Amino acid sequence: MTDPPVQVLATDSALALAARLRERHGPLLFHQSGGCCDGSSPMCFAQGEFLVGDRDVHLGDIGGAPFYISAPQFEYWKHTQLIVDVVPGRGGMFSLENGEGVRFLLRSRLFDDAEFARLQAAGRV
Repeated sequence: MTDPPVQVLATDSALALAARLRERHGPLLFHQSGGCCDGSSPMCFAQGEFLVGDRDVHLGDIGGAPFYISAPQFEYWKHTQLIVDVVPGRGGMFSLENGEGVRFLLRSRLFDDAEFARLQAAGRV
């Protein structure tokens, strides 16, 4: 059986923004909560500035930064590959890209049946 598919990845634009933020703030962490304040935008924090919860799911790393998602959001989106991108706009209130004139945004695509089966076999869903 082949390896399971990557559950989170980032566009070149998102990786470039993360690199700029890392230069200013040090190691980063991404979290996807689906909370009410900033909708479903992924939030970017300096590592140590956000407490990851016991139920948060580590989907993978983007640009060397761990990417976590809350358990309820993971349950809803476990059938999709998350793609972190950047678009013009304001970042989340507490996210490090706030004030940059751009914000992180999630795009997604559904895993096909074979990909999802590989995720299941690997214990990732």
